[in-house]
Amino acid sequence: MARIAGVDIPKQKRGVIALTYIFGIGRSTAKHILAEAKVDENTKVTDWKDDEIGRIREAVGTYTIEGELRSEVSMNIKRLMDIGCYRGIRHRTGLPLRGQRTKNNSRTRKGRKKTVANKKKVTK
Repeated sequence: MARIAGVDIPKQKRGVIALTYIFGIGRSTAKHILAEAKVDENTKVTDWKDDEIGRIREAVGTYTIEGELRSEVSMNIKRLMDIGCYRGIRHRTGLPLRGQRTKNNSRTRKGRKKTVANKKKVTK
């Protein structure tokens, strides 16, 4: 099992797919990294040689990934919350922030339903 950027890469998968297990690397970036390292993207990780893994590690090192990227994203969100802009307020309250409607959907952001009792009718 190859270990790149502190992540165990699955050895049974193709190179392009395996690199996407690293936070911050998607399909297109993985293709670019393998092209830069001169490794065929369809080769399985088990078939990579030590010098190829070294070249891939060097190519991955030029990108912001894993812990550094996670802290950068969380700092950006914290900044939005601190300045009190609309997106920051939506982050703080746990609601969707890109204009989605919240009357019916957005259960992922809002969590499970909280049932609210109806008003009782006044009887005479």
